Amino acid sequence: MGAFTLFHVAISLIGIGSGFVVAFKLLLGKRLPVWTATFLSTTVLTSLTGFMFPVHHFMPSHAIGIVSLIVLALAIYALYVKRLAGAIRNVYAINAVIALYLNCFVLIAQLFQKVPALKALAPTQTETPFKVAQLIALLVFVVLGIFATRGFRNEQLRTA
Repeated sequence: MGAFTLFHVAISLIGIGSGFVVAFKLLLGKRLPVWTATFLSTTVLTSLTGFMFPVHHFMPSHAIGIVSLIVLALAIYALYVKRLAGAIRNVYAINAVIALYLNCFVLIAQLFQKVPALKALAPTQTETPFKVAQLIALLVFVVLGIFATRGFRNEQLRTA
């Protein structure tokens, strides 16, 4: 299971890194096809592989995985099927940012679970430091989502 966990973490981190590149280019109204494909594919793989870990009951991570796959399906549909025509650009931008946020939400939870110093601050993830970290992340992504949608909508679509 160690190699599978390493693979899952690696694709998750690639998804997060490429997702930030994509999100910040959205702010400028630009699209990077290779980075976007990397972000979307690794984020889909992250969600799918998350279901392959051996557990015996439905967990919050499963709910996040389901929501992530729905959000990603909408972004992929808007980008590759509808080709970002008209208002569907907003659907793409919003869902791309939400998908990135969900990956970061899980990353924060995993950091608080695995990093000893963070685990000591919030051993059950119900403590204030965990809640503050997640709230800050949420606020950052709400602002990023608003500006990315505006930038992507207001600019002439171009690849860069």
